[in-house]
Amino acid sequence: MIQYLFMSSEQSHPLSASDKNIIDSLISKKKPEDLDLVNLARLINRYTNFPGETEIKNDINKILKFWKLTQNELFMKTKKIWSNSFRPSSSNKDLVGSSFDTSN
Repeated sequence: MIQYLFMSSEQSHPLSASDKNIIDSLISKKKPEDLDLVNLARLINRYTNFPGETEIKNDINKILKFWKLTQNELFMKTKKIWSNSFRPSSSNKDLVGSSFDTSN
C-alpha cells in the first residue's frame, strides 16, 4: 500500500516559540510602551507574507484591536520612535523587522 504525504500550506516559523512569548506579553498590556510597539511592528513584518502561523497572526490582530490601532498607525508610531533615536537595549538583539528605517 502506498501512502501519500500531503504537505500542508501551513508552515511553522523557526522563531514562532519565542515570538509567541512576546505576543503573550503584549496581549495583556493596556498601554504599550515604545518597545512594545516596536515588537508588534516587527512581528507584523515577519508574519505578513508567511504561509502559516495563523494563531500568531490572529493574536497580532487582537492586539491591534485591543490597543485601538491600525497597522498603518502602528508603523507611523514606530517610524517616529526610531527617528527619535530609539535604540533597544543589548538584551533585545532580535529586533529585526521592526519598521526600523535608516534613511533620512
